[in-house]
Amino acid sequence: MDKLPNDPNILYSAINMLLRDEEFDNFSQLCYAFGVEPAKVEAKLNDAGFEYYAEGHCFRAKQ
Repeated sequence: MDKLPNDPNILYSAINMLLRDEEFDNFSQLCYAFGVEPAKVEAKLNDAGFEYYAEGHCFRAKQ
């Protein structure tokens, strides 16, 4: 994967896959590896109905 997907649902899935498969130690490291600001990615996913769940090391649908 050369860059993160633009579609929020595919982005959600891709980020969780990369975090789950331990490609990256944390969300910030993942974002910097792809050259994007973590706050921008998190805002995009928040707008799409997802939030970061630090304890689970993943994004999930807002409760």
